[in-house]
Amino acid sequence: MQYRKVLKNGDELSALGFGAMRLPVTKGGQIDEKKATALVRYAIDNGINYIDTAYPYHGGESESFLGRALKEGYREKIKLATKLPAWEVRTYEDFDKYLNRQLEKLQTDHIDYYLLHSLNENTWKNVKNLGVLDFLNKAKNDGRIVNAGFSFHSDRKTFKEIVDSYGWEFCLIQYNFIDEENQAGTEGLRYATSKGLAVMVMEPLRGGTLAEKLPREIEKIYSESGDVKTPAQRALRWIWNHPEVTVVLSGMNTQIQVEENIKTAEQATPGSMTGAELKTMEKAAEVYRKLLKVPCTGCSYCMPCPFGVNIPMCFYFYNQYYMSGKKLITRGTYIGQMMGIMGEPSNASLCRNCGKCLKSCPQHIKIPEELKKTSKTLEGLRTKLMKPLVKRFLKAKDD
Repeated sequence: MQYRKVLKNGDELSALGFGAMRLPVTKGGQIDEKKATALVRYAIDNGINYIDTAYPYHGGESESFLGRALKEGYREKIKLATKLPAWEVRTYEDFDKYLNRQLEKLQTDHIDYYLLHSLNENTWKNVKNLGVLDFLNKAKNDGRIVNAGFSFHSDRKTFKEIVDSYGWEFCLIQYNFIDEENQAGTEGLRYATSKGLAVMVMEPLRGGTLAEKLPREIEKIYSESGDVKTPAQRALRWIWNHPEVTVVLSGMNTQIQVEENIKTAEQATPGSMTGAELKTMEKAAEVYRKLLKVPCTGCSYCMPCPFGVNIPMCFYFYNQYYMSGKKLITRGTYIGQMMGIMGEPSNASLCRNCGKCLKSCPQHIKIPEELKKTSKTLEGLRTKLMKPLVKRFLKAKDD
């Protein structure tokens, strides 16, 4: 495993971090305790020493799961990161309430890397006015947290303001080869590093979009490069090529993913990519930016929808419709999974434009507007004509 140093404290952190947001789950959607525990421990046994979770992950169960999974000496082998749900804070007392609750769930007496979760202009203003910086100092002094940081999904001006407001040890930003100019971006990455912050990276594969079911145009670009690396390896290597990056978080849910990512991390040192490789990634980024309809990463902060819309899945299928090159299959799968044939309906046209989701989206997507576009694309006349065929196919499959 490759390790990179945190400038302010000297910690040697694995370049690959384990993100506990997309753990293996059962058919009922609950964390598969046995598989997830084995996966987390396998990752630690093979060199990963940075585990990241948050208060809302897996419906609030991710922290409790890790509290159990990190027993038998595994807690002492890693640096543990979790996040204060900044959007839930109403009073100064809430800071202590959430931190103490998280310590209890994680079954630990301290958090190594504690973040203010998903800051933007409004949440930052709120927690700052409520005294969050005094709280961080107090929690560091009494030992409940060791290092203070923040995760970020907003504009670059706000990012720099937050960086300059406190003696943070680190921050967490969304960064990948198609998001160089989005949110903090490359400019923010370098700015934070210039101030001595370690920079952790989330969404390196944009919720899997950059690694699965590639558009034909992207497959062609990768094939013509003559390089046999997988899409995930290409995307991760691009991030690790930046010396400013400390840890790249990956929401791995299979051992194969862990093995492949560890192997990539071992080789992807700063400046290791060739000019030809970087040119390939530039070409791919241009195509992705043209094809991507909605910048949704599948974080599910917008859920649950009061009217039953599975917002992330709707946008996933909407993007896949244009990016996968398999429009008929995508439409059929949308019909099966979203329109009630395989369970409760959760399709885009159920949206009633209540606006609740707008407050929680870290990408600032105009969700109701995009759901209308999704519905128009995937629930029109062609879908109505195709729906009986999908029903018949699924019935035959069950029989």
